[in-house]
Amino acid sequence: MKFTDGFWRIRDGVQISYATEVRDVRAESKRFTSYASTKKVTRRGDTLNAPLVTVDCFSPAEGVVGVRVTHHAGKRRPGPDFALAAEAGGAGEVRRDGAVTELTSGPLTLRLDADSGFGLTFLDARGRELTRSGAKGTAYATTTAEGAHHVLSRLSLGVGEHVYGLGERFTPFVKNGQTVDVWQADGGTSSEQAYKNVPFYLSSRGYGVFVNHPGAVSFEIGSESVGQVQFSVEDQTLEYYVIAGPTPKDVLGRYTALTGRPALPPAWSFGLWLSTSFTTSYDEATVTSFVDGMAERGIPLSVFHFDCFWMREYQWCDFRWDPEVFPDPEGMLARLKDKGLRVSVWINPYIAQKSPLFDEAAALGHLVRRPDGDVWQWDLWQAGMGLVDFTSPDARAWFQSKLKALLDQGVDCFKTDFGERIPTDVVWHDGSDPARMHNYYTHLYNRTVFELLEKERGQGEAVLFARSATAGGQQYPVHWGGDCWSSFEAMAESLRGGLSLSLSGFGFWSHDIGGFEGTPDPEVFKRWLAFGLLSSHSRLHGSTSYRVPWEFGDEAVDVARQFTLLKHRLMPYLYGAAAEAHRTGVPMMRPMLLEFPADPACRPLDRQYMLGPDLLVAPVFGADGDVEVYLPEGTWTHLLSGERVTGPCWRTERHGYDSLPLYVREGAVLPLAGDESRPDGDWLEAPVLLVHPSGASDYAAEVTVPDAAGLPAATFHVRRDGDALRVTASGTDRPFTVRVQGGAEASGSGEVSVPVS
Repeated sequence: MKFTDGFWRIRDGVQISYATEVRDVRAESKRFTSYASTKKVTRRGDTLNAPLVTVDCFSPAEGVVGVRVTHHAGKRRPGPDFALAAEAGGAGEVRRDGAVTELTSGPLTLRLDADSGFGLTFLDARGRELTRSGAKGTAYATTTAEGAHHVLSRLSLGVGEHVYGLGERFTPFVKNGQTVDVWQADGGTSSEQAYKNVPFYLSSRGYGVFVNHPGAVSFEIGSESVGQVQFSVEDQTLEYYVIAGPTPKDVLGRYTALTGRPALPPAWSFGLWLSTSFTTSYDEATVTSFVDGMAERGIPLSVFHFDCFWMREYQWCDFRWDPEVFPDPEGMLARLKDKGLRVSVWINPYIAQKSPLFDEAAALGHLVRRPDGDVWQWDLWQAGMGLVDFTSPDARAWFQSKLKALLDQGVDCFKTDFGERIPTDVVWHDGSDPARMHNYYTHLYNRTVFELLEKERGQGEAVLFARSATAGGQQYPVHWGGDCWSSFEAMAESLRGGLSLSLSGFGFWSHDIGGFEGTPDPEVFKRWLAFGLLSSHSRLHGSTSYRVPWEFGDEAVDVARQFTLLKHRLMPYLYGAAAEAHRTGVPMMRPMLLEFPADPACRPLDRQYMLGPDLLVAPVFGADGDVEVYLPEGTWTHLLSGERVTGPCWRTERHGYDSLPLYVREGAVLPLAGDESRPDGDWLEAPVLLVHPSGASDYAAEVTVPDAAGLPAATFHVRRDGDALRVTASGTDRPFTVRVQGGAEASGSGEVSVPVS
């Protein structure tokens, strides 16, 4: 929200009071509180009839400094609040030297100099200024028309500093110059609205900022004051955290330690998912024809998904198979399981009035109500639908009981759709503030479903396909990019959204291959196949038309087969990256700046990414196959063709549908599965280590192959020994093959030596 009218004036109907002068500082060992007047005090009388802003400074964890700005402290706080993993008693150490008070937590220091007017400066471990809230940087504002009270802060932007994140946003990747309102909306992928709003941004200067407020947060990123990021909430209190680096990976590590690390999805979920599509006609015969058609064409399938119309029309959700279309759901699910498939079904948190569950849920008090006690209802999406009140433990248990019946039938996972259209003219069971619950609702929804899956299937076997999320939602993967068009432009905007989400702490992300709305041209579909199967998770899904590859020609079938088998071969490497995301918060799909933060050319790149630490992927966004790709410093080897290129350089390449820029980083060792028929096979059965050695005489590397739980199953140590590479295995005595890219290969167990030029 903008409060000023240019640099000099305040907007009509707005009054702003800025924290101006430090009047007192009360320091403890690990925190301090500053009291700031909103004008200069020259005599005692100036303290009368004047506000005082309270600014609490503290550290919930090492490398994280929190600032809480409060005008009136007496406002009720009904919640909800983000659940943060703060250290007991807090972290950090406070030092005072005259007018200067400093709070240091790990590599981050917050400095307040009371002699220089009110201002907060954040310094890194070398004493370098990361950002500051200077003059007019802390304030509260009131608006006459709305009668609203806002608290706002501004943090400086350095010259050339870029801002990223703020959830899955489809607008330009670098957020400088944008207004971003953190407010859940079902807006597709072609607007400034977002399904996944996260009040966290990451800076190219090596720090992050998290605004600890689950409701509406408005960001002006160099869009009101061009040298500052402003964030504001309609409240009496604003709390934010500055999170130290120095690298972007360090920032994400600290941020996800605070808000939650992503669970590790099961290995089978990384295979290809196929859907019925949304409004298309289907029954068991249709489903079987799709599944058998994939098998006949040699395209391995891991998950089959039933979209909305597995239930009866007008009755979403009643969690009952449409008996006219699926008279034998248990038998059908068993038959799909016999084909080696997992099964996903679509759900949402709404109960239509025609559903038999509506009266049941209403009578039990499980539906959200209006202030007058009536059940909140509307006709958008489903006629007369109500909303499950997940703030009620009994409602959560009730909802889980309906899903458990499906799990007992043989369903393995759920697509948790919607969760964004949450009203604010309601009363919640636990008394939550409706404005704060609007964004937070999706967190309760996805947590409810995910916890049931973990309970019933076991830890490590739970996975969702979720559309909406907010801060902390990364704990319940996987998330997909929502409703996009079937075009190259939508393919590119989907990738932008995914990269923004990855810099918001989400480790796993997917999208609808070929696009959701409309029917893609074969050219779009084939290019999207390569992109989709080189993403964290891969799903074929559409709205009004099917997405089976043969609908788009024989070549589409070949492309689908090729990239599905390639992903299966890459699974030991990919699951290692997935385990890293689970342990550290570093996402699988990584914007280039995450791996190469010191390379200025990588900072704006939004049409390519690193898949794990060593694979560079640049999807092709045109039918002609032309693509621009940037290769950072080092020697890069094309995984499919073996071509070697020395960076840094920009290249314009042309690729057929069976290829795209897919480069392996110098020094990498890629573990490849011997079995390409499935994503969750035995990765130590005849694995191949594809080595891309550097030219250094002391080259050494190691790679770990994980087990199904993401734990180390075997580690391979590679070192150059004169004209040979010696590879030793620990944790396994089974045979393996070492293949030097473009050179020799050898097989053995224990230790293998391969000549290298």
